[in-house]
Parts: sequence; structure tokens; C-alpha cells
Amino acid sequence: MVYLDYSATTPVDEEVLETYVKASKFIGNPNSLHKLGLEAKHLIDASTTQIAQILKVKPQEIIYTSGASEANNLAIKGIMAYKNRGKHIITTNLEHSSIYGPINYLEKQGYEISYVPLKDGLVDIKELEKLIKNDTILISINAVNSETGIRQPIEEIGKLLKKYPKVIFHSDVTQAIGKIEIDLTNVDLASFSAHKFFGPKGIGVLIKKENIVLTPLISGGKSTTIYRSGTPATPLIAAMAKALRLAYTNIKKDNEKIAELNKIIQEKLITYNNVFINSNKNSIPHILNFSILGIKSETFMHALEENNIYISMQSACATRDTSRTILALTNSEEKALTSMRLSIAKITTIEEVNYFLKCFDECYRRRL
Repeated sequence: MVYLDYSATTPVDEEVLETYVKASKFIGNPNSLHKLGLEAKHLIDASTTQIAQILKVKPQEIIYTSGASEANNLAIKGIMAYKNRGKHIITTNLEHSSIYGPINYLEKQGYEISYVPLKDGLVDIKELEKLIKNDTILISINAVNSETGIRQPIEEIGKLLKKYPKVIFHSDVTQAIGKIEIDLTNVDLASFSAHKFFGPKGIGVLIKKENIVLTPLISGGKSTTIYRSGTPATPLIAAMAKALRLAYTNIKKDNEKIAELNKIIQEKLITYNNVFINSNKNSIPHILNFSILGIKSETFMHALEENNIYISMQSACATRDTSRTILALTNSEEKALTSMRLSIAKITTIEEVNYFLKCFDECYRRRL
């Protein structure tokens, strides 16, 4: 099997799985005050401290969620706590569906939504500043686009927004955490999931800076914070901390390898007349998006699957046939309809890449 869909999800690292199993032996409810509960709470506290140290945030700024989708919903719907301050939100056409869902919900509640223009897939910072109004309360811009890998200058955007203290800056950093070094100093809210960096599914984080107040999605008790009630998932939290630590252990060396594999794939794909690369110079090497004009992406994806190769169309959570991201980048309906994404990880091998390219050639020639 050749798996090239790591941006959709990753397998659980064996060391992470071992941590999960060990942490599962802490049977107490971390919210309980007896000895077993306190033992579980101490494990969670240690895991939280480790995550905070790696990401250079404070432990009390970490809210555990079921994943990035819940974290995004909490961040965006949660700003209703500031509804008396304003109802204007700014975002982009490059966001995940778990951003558009809650934003569309707020739009139906009377919020105004603006979309910032792009240059080569990047937010036009001058145009972004022009969009800011007296009633702007939230700007949500992802750090790395899930379909093309385009990395936004969130550090620069965050510095700009310091001039506007009433504007809350949220970033979906799901495709960045564990893949690249990222500075969250000037980001007010940041969302991510463990299963994108070889951690378990079902656990994620919303980083909420101390000065921000949110309206909770789930109420009914304090838990690890007042912003997300429920019994804390001790094994999942401990496993996520372990996965995050492992992800950053050799990140520079890992990324050099990934960049080389990406280069090999791109150099081969651009030799085909009908293949267009949608990722660009601003993309991280882990994600490569391309379109094959004249071939339905679903048809080609399944042709590769017959050879035991797995890539994807759009984001795994996309809800439409036409890629909104590719349409925004290329202004081409055909490219948006025929786009595909392959994603590479530190465990991808040159042998897997060569096999993919061999099968790609066979499928391409058979269908043109």
C-alpha cells in the first residue's frame, strides 16, 4: 500500500499508541477529588505543560476539544460573547469547511462576512487592513491551506492586528502544527487536531489567550477549563502530548526529506500536457495539489486506488464537488473540478514515490 493522504489523517505512531495504553490505566475521572482522580489530573497537567512548552503558550490557555472542527466552532461561535462590540467577521476563500460552517451560522444571525483578496494565494495584507471596520470583531485566517499547502503570513498579520485591539485573530493551524515551526505570539485563538501529526483521532486543542472570553459550545461543569465541559479524555491528551513532542524532535531533517520527495513528484507531473500544479512557491512541501484537465478527479483517484495508492480530492471534509480553494486560486472552474491532493509525511519513502509515479503514468495514458 502507498498512502499519500497524510493531510487527511495520519496513522498513530507506535510510541504514541504505547502512551495511550499506559495512560488508559489511569482509571479515575480527572474531575474527581479522590486519589485516582488526582492521579489522572496530574497526568493531564503534565501533558498540558508539555504541549504549552512546545508551542510556547501558557498551560491555562489550552482548551481540549474533540478535534479541530470543534475547536474552530468554539472559536467562531464563541465570539458571540462580543456581540455588543460588533458583528463583522473577515476570512478568506481558502478555509476549511469547519470554518465556513460556523461562519455561515453567524451570518444567519445577522453577522456580516467579508472575504479578503489574495495574491498568489496569500492574503493581501493591505487589503485586509482596508476591510477592518469599527465593528470588526473577528478575523479568521488559516495558517496552512489543507488543499494546496499555501502558508499564510499569520505572524505578520498578527503584528498588524495589534493596532486593532478590539479585533480577535483566530487561525486554524491544523495543517501547520507538527509540520512546521510556527509563532503563535500574536494569535488570539488557534485550533488543531492530534491526528494530523501521528496522534490519535478524537482529540484536539483550541489555544485561547488569557484576555479572550468565549461563549462555550458545551456547558455543564468546569472540567479542565470553564470553556469546554465534559470528562477529560486522559489517554487521548497524554497521547497527543507524546505525538507533538515526536513531531518536533527532528522536524528540520524530516522537512528536508519531504521537500526532496515533493520536488521529485512535481518535476515528473509537469511533463504531462494536461497536468497543472495548483500548489505554488508559498506552499509547504507536505501538500501537493494538481489538476488533470479532461479527467474527473474521482475517476483518477479510484484508478490509483486499484493499484493500492491512496490520494484524495480536496479536503477530506469538503462538502462540494468544485474546490472552492482551487477556484479562488486559479479562477478556473475546470481546474477546480479536476483537482487532486497528495500529501507526504516523514515516513513516506522514495520507493513509494517512484511506485506512485509509475502508476500515475499508466493511469494517465490509459485515460487520455
